Amino acid sequence: MARQLNLLGTGQIIPTPLHAEMERSYLEYAMSVIIGRALPDVRDGLKPVHRRILYAMHELGLTPDRPYRKCARVVGDVLGKYHPHGDQAVYDALVRMVQDFSSRYPLLAGHGNFGSVDNDPPAAMRYTETRLAAIAHQAMLEEVGEATVDFIRNFDNSQQEPVVLPAQLPLLLINGCAGIAVGMATNVPPHNLGEVVDGLIALIDQPDVSDEKLWRLIPGPDFPTGGQIVDRSGIHQAYRTGRGTITVRGIAAIEKIRTSKTRRNNRNAIVITELPYQVNKAGWIEKVADLVNSGRLEGISDIRDESDREGMRVVVELKRDSNPRVILAALYKQTSLEANFGAIMLALVDQEPRQLSLRQLLQEFLRFREHSLTRRYSHELEQAQKRLHLISGLLTALNNLPEVIQILGQAADGSSAKLKFQEQLNISESQADSILAMPLRRITGLERQKLQTEAEDLQARINQLEKLLGNRHELLKALKKDLRSLKRKFGDPRRTRIISQQANNTSSATKKSGKIQNKKSSSTNPKSTPELQLPIPEYQSLPEDAVLLVTNQGYCQWSYGQSQHKLPRSLKQDEDFQISSQPIGKQERLVVVTSSGKAYPVQVTDIPSVGQKKSQSFLNLLPKSVQNEKKPPVAHFFLPDNFQSLELVLLTNQGRIKRLSGRELAQLTNRGAMLVKLKEQDTLRHLYWTKEGEEVVIATTGGRLLRFAINDEQLPIMGRSAQGNQALRLRYGEQVAGFVCVAKEANLVLVTQLGYAKKLPVSSLRLANRGDIGTQALQFTTKDDSLASMVLASAKTHTAVQTTMKRYLFLDLDRVKLWGKDGSGERLSQLKAEEMVLKAVPLKLA
Repeated sequence: MARQLNLLGTGQIIPTPLHAEMERSYLEYAMSVIIGRALPDVRDGLKPVHRRILYAMHELGLTPDRPYRKCARVVGDVLGKYHPHGDQAVYDALVRMVQDFSSRYPLLAGHGNFGSVDNDPPAAMRYTETRLAAIAHQAMLEEVGEATVDFIRNFDNSQQEPVVLPAQLPLLLINGCAGIAVGMATNVPPHNLGEVVDGLIALIDQPDVSDEKLWRLIPGPDFPTGGQIVDRSGIHQAYRTGRGTITVRGIAAIEKIRTSKTRRNNRNAIVITELPYQVNKAGWIEKVADLVNSGRLEGISDIRDESDREGMRVVVELKRDSNPRVILAALYKQTSLEANFGAIMLALVDQEPRQLSLRQLLQEFLRFREHSLTRRYSHELEQAQKRLHLISGLLTALNNLPEVIQILGQAADGSSAKLKFQEQLNISESQADSILAMPLRRITGLERQKLQTEAEDLQARINQLEKLLGNRHELLKALKKDLRSLKRKFGDPRRTRIISQQANNTSSATKKSGKIQNKKSSSTNPKSTPELQLPIPEYQSLPEDAVLLVTNQGYCQWSYGQSQHKLPRSLKQDEDFQISSQPIGKQERLVVVTSSGKAYPVQVTDIPSVGQKKSQSFLNLLPKSVQNEKKPPVAHFFLPDNFQSLELVLLTNQGRIKRLSGRELAQLTNRGAMLVKLKEQDTLRHLYWTKEGEEVVIATTGGRLLRFAINDEQLPIMGRSAQGNQALRLRYGEQVAGFVCVAKEANLVLVTQLGYAKKLPVSSLRLANRGDIGTQALQFTTKDDSLASMVLASAKTHTAVQTTMKRYLFLDLDRVKLWGKDGSGERLSQLKAEEMVLKAVPLKLA
């Protein structure tokens, strides 16, 4: 055997086969890329670079309420402390976390040029500024710490960094993720936050919930650039197996545009307002132009980009003899106006790459969230017990103050005093140390009371934490409460539409069989060219300055612009008068709610205009079945822009109250939607849009007012089929007289049957709990009097007071005097003898 040479003087050389060394080194490199760079962790949905950027900004204190900081500073901190790679790679990751067209819910807020949907490059990092977005600060970093997640040493052992962030939302599903590793890749589509939260809550309540129900709650991806998904089969395949192809289209509409001052030169144009996810707008326009110039796409005369800050608008102007639907089909077929999103739901689970279904992704997050909550509550419980132990020692010393002073006066030093405290007061060593460190101000009565209050609060929190840790049901209940809170704060309406399989089949058939022909014969003969049957919106709407006018008897019309409203002094009950006016703007549907608790949509184009047609009753605009029931409407409203993040609070005539998520109205159809299930002889009486943190006030005919906050403890969100809870206890013969949603600084106006009226500050009412008896806020002059109505008072507002003599009196609320809870108010001078008030109707004349 040949003698081995010790060339380097470091010992014996071990012969290694080249293929074995290459295999081992390549596998190590591959796992390093998979775990350390390319794939996200299923728990927080982040790759290491994104996690390090967020944590570095958290350490810098770049919270949403702090000023922006230069991106170069952030990148420098990330490179120097946690991520020793190229600065451009870190900056590119940071930029993507700012772009609202790349991330469904951007984790960073940016100030400066961070690129555009046209693939314009961002400005250099020395020019741009950034800070944490609110969702990242609250849902990703609020609980970060060694008590919640594990920490490891950084690359040079000089810093600690978290292994994973304590995410309160499944960011992997909400924002999606794309990454290419060695031999594998991930491409998770983004989803709607509110829908994902609904799916998580359904899994918590029913772990074996069916896939079909889960898919109804999470119907599909929700891309930041909108668009429409044309087939559900790819979604279901991806949700079931973790891999599938989802077809996404841009939003296009056919419009008539004017090419000159005369109408004869009007032409058809295809207007693109949304593109599929990750499609470059400038590149798409260039592609269309190349197809036209090369003769592969005919019938287009011009293409221009009219996009601005309000949104995207690309106009494809067509030639006169061209068929717009066939050209639109060609655009879908030959360009990226229709694109396939290849979903690969691959993520790291226990440091191993796994392809997961939708259910598995949600289950893995819930497992992590439950574990992190347990760690957090355990640490908080330990700290609270330690603090309570010390406070107990301080209170023991204060209760035995003469003995403590005597020990301190006789002790030679602190150590002997400490031992005496432990012996004579029967306390621990740590309690004795806290007594010795106690300042003299603790002896005062106020400081003693503070200690006692703190001890009571700590004991209550300890009991609550022990309940959470000892009962998994209570822990999951707290988890659901956190999820609902985040949904209300950060949830928004879906952007990506999902159209039916039938429309997709029709369009596919057209693309395969239809050829673009621009001869005049093809445009005049409808059979010569098959048309594409797509859900193209009709641009028929009311003028932008249209105003909806509603009368006392439930009739409605729309008018151009604002009109002056002059209130008469009084009028007969049979006469109708206007009680509200509100701008219509770009609204397309009005929601009408009947006393039976059902909501129906009404197209604004069905409402007659002033001067052309007679006013129409709301009831006559509803389906025939509702008209036959003759259930009068109790409320009407346009859906607010952020209605999915708001709630409805409903009150019935028998005093049952219910809080309903605004998302329940997202899929409202002509069949209507039941908002509350009513008992026999009960009807819906009041309805308000509200959000958590506001308050409600309920009034009874006996003059009692109950004020309580809107939150999950007082009013948990219920489904549409729920009856609600009893709002307050009604005494014999007592009824609900009024219901309002208020702010703390608001004022109320109370009107009695005998015509006494007074203004009352909301702050004078005790903040109570639902179901309490309330506060007596009105003193009646006689036993025959009772509260007739309660309305919310605001500046320069009026209310119409209906009386028993078939009259309406118009009351200026600014002139009603402010009284306390003990006052009875002043009588309306306009009332006649034996005339009584029936109700007060607020006037909302914009």
